[in-house]
Amino acid sequence: MTYVDGFVAAVPTANRAKYIQHASDAAVVFKEHGALQMVECWGDEVPDGKLTSFPLAVKCQADETVIFSWILWPSREVRDRGMAKVMEDPRLQPDVNPMPFDGKRLIYGGFEVVVDE
Repeated sequence: MTYVDGFVAAVPTANRAKYIQHASDAAVVFKEHGALQMVECWGDEVPDGKLTSFPLAVKCQADETVIFSWILWPSREVRDRGMAKVMEDPRLQPDVNPMPFDGKRLIYGGFEVVVDE
């Protein structure tokens, strides 16, 4: 079964173009290291919640937009090997390709796919 890494973050709305370039550059690296697909989504209809919501989870500010993204891998094993290589890849180091958002508010996790219809 495939494996998915999922991400939610708040990106300064003014950094949209920078974020898209950052993600596009990263997608090349992830795919070189085994990812099947990388999808980046810019928030369009992401309501605030009273108890929980994407904006609350990432402490989204008025001048920020929530992003939702995922990376599809062929398996957990490929992901573990690939992610280790990605983290060491010089093209994604902070001094070369800095994150255009506050990484401390990034939510991420790895997920085993259990239904794929």
